[in-house]
Amino acid sequence: MKLKETFMTTVMDDENVMLDVGGGNFVGIVRNNDTAAFIIECLKKETTADEITDAVCREYNVSRDVVKPDVEEVLDTLRSINALDE
Repeated sequence: MKLKETFMTTVMDDENVMLDVGGGNFVGIVRNNDTAAFIIECLKKETTADEITDAVCREYNVSRDVVKPDVEEVLDTLRSINALDE
């Protein structure tokens, strides 16, 4: 899976944001906390949910049991706005 190329990320006023610049169905700005922004950065290249979970565990020194539900929640949110190529 990978973040669609039409979704761009940036930091505005110390806030991580993402928007669809491709004129898709999603209109708006997604505000992300640091963990969600990290997950989205992982999605800028082809990856899997397990690889993202492992990366978050390494980055934040947290166990898989704690991280996996959070990763799935972010992925589900991205799916709901059609931001992923799967």
